[in-house]
Amino acid sequence: MKPTSRPSLYAASLLLAFTSASAAADAGTGPFGVTAFAVAQASSARVGALFPADRRAHLRGGHFCTASVVRSPHRNLVVTAAHCLDRRTDGLLFAPGYRDGEAPYGVWKVGKWFMAEGWVKGRDEDSDVAFGVVEERSGGEGVEEAVGGNRFATGTATGAMAVTVTGYLNSREAPISCTNKPGLRTPTQQRIACPGFSGGTSGSPWVNGDGAVVGVLGGHDRGGTTADVSFSVVFGAEAAELYQEAGRVAASN
Repeated sequence: MKPTSRPSLYAASLLLAFTSASAAADAGTGPFGVTAFAVAQASSARVGALFPADRRAHLRGGHFCTASVVRSPHRNLVVTAAHCLDRRTDGLLFAPGYRDGEAPYGVWKVGKWFMAEGWVKGRDEDSDVAFGVVEERSGGEGVEEAVGGNRFATGTATGAMAVTVTGYLNSREAPISCTNKPGLRTPTQQRIACPGFSGGTSGSPWVNGDGAVVGVLGGHDRGGTTADVSFSVVFGAEAAELYQEAGRVAASN
């Protein structure tokens, strides 16, 4: 899990960056390596905060990780980091576009989770990804119909284009966002330099210029031991198989 506290001087300078940085990063064009509050728009609405089951009536201050909607046959899948689910998988709630205690697109229950075998059996950092099946609203509406979804992409070349990382700090009630070019740490792990991504941002999607999720904040050291550099699994065959399995089961429910 990402760290939860930083020195007060660092926090003050980061807050200044949040309030003054250009929103151009949301378009994937820069400025690179600058963290700001994410603009409320269609792309950020697909990203949401995860909450324990008992927080539905009081969301403010209750979120603990980040997830995002990915396209699927039944329009009901979210992706996050598998380590977010340690000890808490029952009845988790997903609030896409969450801001300031409000869920503008509703609060959705995640009924079933899929984690890779490498994570379940050995907490392998190269398997730190998970998919959740979001239950439909009355009337049969899926979460993807409400907010849209990003394509889930495997086998992409790390660093071929910039990615935008969007997530929820435990200490903030609106998402933050940063754009930069990732690089490889190892053949199975990628890293990105973006300041201020600490506790709560695990599971944040890495979305490239083609609108595809090519990473989720996690992997090495459960996302990193500092708030300035974050990690993700490089999505390969295992992630592709897990995504396909989750989509098949979700469509059959």
